[in-house]
Amino acid sequence: MGAMFRSEEMALCQMFIQPEAAYTSVSELGETGAVQFRDLNSEVNAFQRKFVSEVRRCDEMERKLRYVEAEVKKDNVKIPDIRDELPRAPNPREIIDLEAHLEKTESEILELSQNAVNLKSNYLELTELKHVLERTQGFFFEQEGAVNLDATRNNLIIDDHTNVQARGRLGFVAGVIQREKVPGFERMLWRISRGNVFLRQVELEKPLEDPATGNEIYKTVFAAFFQGEQLKTRIKKVCTGYHASLYPCPSAADEREEMVKGVRTRLEDLNMVLNQTQDHRSRVLSTVAKELPRWRIMVKKMKAIYHTLNLFNMDVTKKCLIGECWVPVLDLPIVQKALSDGSAAVGSTIPSFLNVIETSEQPPTFNRTNKFTRGFQNLIDSYGIASYREANPALYTIITFPFLFGIMFGDLGHGLIMALFGFWMVSGEKKLGAKRSSNEIWNIFFGGRYIIFLMGLFSMYTGFVYNDVFSKSMNIFGSSWSIGYNTTTIMSNKDLTLNPGSSDLDDNVYPIGLDPVWQLASNKIIFLNSYKMKLSIIFGVVHMIFGVCMSVVNHNFFKKRISIVLEFLPQIIFLVLLFAYMVFMMFMKWIQYTAKTDYQPNTPGCAPSVLIMFINMMLFKRTPPLHGCDEYMYSFQGSLQRTFVFIALICVPWMLLGKPLYIMFNKKKMAAAHHNGDINQQTETALETAESAKSSGHGGHEDEPISEVFIHQAIHTIEYVLSTVSHTASYLRLWALSLAHAQLSEVLWNMVLSMGLRQSSYKGAIMLYFVFGAWALFTLAILVMMEGLSAFLHTLRLHWVEFMSKFYEGLGYVFQPFSFQQILDADEDVE
Repeated sequence: MGAMFRSEEMALCQMFIQPEAAYTSVSELGETGAVQFRDLNSEVNAFQRKFVSEVRRCDEMERKLRYVEAEVKKDNVKIPDIRDELPRAPNPREIIDLEAHLEKTESEILELSQNAVNLKSNYLELTELKHVLERTQGFFFEQEGAVNLDATRNNLIIDDHTNVQARGRLGFVAGVIQREKVPGFERMLWRISRGNVFLRQVELEKPLEDPATGNEIYKTVFAAFFQGEQLKTRIKKVCTGYHASLYPCPSAADEREEMVKGVRTRLEDLNMVLNQTQDHRSRVLSTVAKELPRWRIMVKKMKAIYHTLNLFNMDVTKKCLIGECWVPVLDLPIVQKALSDGSAAVGSTIPSFLNVIETSEQPPTFNRTNKFTRGFQNLIDSYGIASYREANPALYTIITFPFLFGIMFGDLGHGLIMALFGFWMVSGEKKLGAKRSSNEIWNIFFGGRYIIFLMGLFSMYTGFVYNDVFSKSMNIFGSSWSIGYNTTTIMSNKDLTLNPGSSDLDDNVYPIGLDPVWQLASNKIIFLNSYKMKLSIIFGVVHMIFGVCMSVVNHNFFKKRISIVLEFLPQIIFLVLLFAYMVFMMFMKWIQYTAKTDYQPNTPGCAPSVLIMFINMMLFKRTPPLHGCDEYMYSFQGSLQRTFVFIALICVPWMLLGKPLYIMFNKKKMAAAHHNGDINQQTETALETAESAKSSGHGGHEDEPISEVFIHQAIHTIEYVLSTVSHTASYLRLWALSLAHAQLSEVLWNMVLSMGLRQSSYKGAIMLYFVFGAWALFTLAILVMMEGLSAFLHTLRLHWVEFMSKFYEGLGYVFQPFSFQQILDADEDVE
């Protein structure tokens, strides 16, 4: 039960493990996740540590796994999920087998991939040759003794619209080039030949497959006609520069036809071989995909073990590994059993053992959580990790956080939507949690599903108290308001103005929450402003007093009981005598002044303003009362208020000077004891100081110079005195956001949904369909999501600043155990 109120007690342990049992022992510790190791080789280079070769071995295995996984994903082979049955770290014999298996698998897939690339390259070349042979049929025509090519009609590159006649036989080269390179290719041919090359081209409609990457590439078939061997050499160099593929193409039509038939036959044979190769590759990758998750987890665990072993130190005799670690005291038996199991797994004759060692170093902070409390603990840790063993605010935040949120978000309808969303995530958490999502917003929502569910429930409760459902009221118990025999309230006013004092019955009070008749009153906002503003101050002062009282828990636990007298008492007296007294006066005003006009002077007109009364109390002023009214609510109010202010003012120097003077007196006492040679007293005082530092780490300034102590205490005193005013005013955000939420909801109802409800004809039903959709969209987007986020952030601020600043330091560092589960989860989040 104590672990819920503060972080768990930690122990610094030293473990001695035999080298042959080191691997299995650390593996067992990784499964438990209860140990945070310390680096005993911080001065040693990472490449000079004992197990660096094993780490490199694991890196090589991870490289092979990444390659195999990439090939599996390239072929869209599904990798199964083995989240429920995670394999353990492999033993040394299994490591050798795993390494050999990965080597064989990589070699086989490499060979298959290379063969596939070679076959696809051959297939691509034959396909391009087929297109060249087929598409160049229209490029050639012959005449006896002359060949005349019209450049304009055939799209040839010619010199300034001139017709070129080629006497004799023209030479040509044919091939395939990527489509995007064609314009530059044309310009280069024109420049090197000065317009004496005739280029014909045809684009291929269907893309071809790149053998290496599998991407689609669009190509163009071309034929370049020229005269002379020198020009032929230049053209081939340009083709090489533009990575154009040249293919042999006979000039005779019958030879081309014969060649095309041979190419088509070879393509059919090659296509059959490619299909068989792909089937074999798919079978191999499907078999590998089943084992791939197990191999990946085993290699990650193995690498984590060797990284951890590099934190160990070797003893002088080189026969024992020594490690230091932080362990929760409650988990010491678990750690000891893990060491025993690790030694037994390899049959070690010398058992490993664990020693708890004394230290003055501040341990890490570890709060054991479950799926319900984890979200609330994360809210606190986002502000700062708790100092070791100080009071944990997360336990109280489980109630106060959704409650303060509900005050700002109080609407039964909107709260129901939020509660249903949270309940959906809570009820389906196993199925939803199994689906890893890269959407950060969804991960935040799912991680805080219990917070959202509770915020929805508390919003429903406060919405019921406010009697507010989508800006409308429920008349469950029947209104308790009546105008009696006097109907002037209605007859003389166009708008109904509610006067609580005109009710027939003296004791007829609405059972719970607000009377629904306030929904019809034109002075509704005036009444709700006063009601919600006072509630905000009341809950704020109670919340702050609770925060100050929590400091007593810390002072008592860390054996700093003098701080209760020198810090807590003046703080709580100052807060209670001023601000708790203001809250008391609110209740007294509600009780003493009735809405009835029959009793003088306890009428609404004579009721004093609590805020003005508080300001006059602080300034020692008096405000003349109205005619026929009393100045004070009770006879001795003035003298009591002056007494409270005087006592509160005395608390300021009490906070300012009490602790520094006490520390200064103790230092003088220690100096006198040293001067008089009182060794026993000096030793006892030193031991008490060391014990206090060891048990705490909860920010003391005792070791600082006395001038620094005075400065720090002055800062703390000024901060506390000023913050009591500012923090009390800060709780007015409860009233402001609640009012804004209610008014936005009412505006949305009156300006959107009521447009469809006012229609009386059949067109109104059609209009209502669309209007309701718009109203629902705005309700979810603005009132539930945006207003909900705003209320959440304001509630978070009230806890971090107004509540936790009274007792929470948050100067610790988090406990990060060596845990396989956390390592695997972190890797999945990165992926």
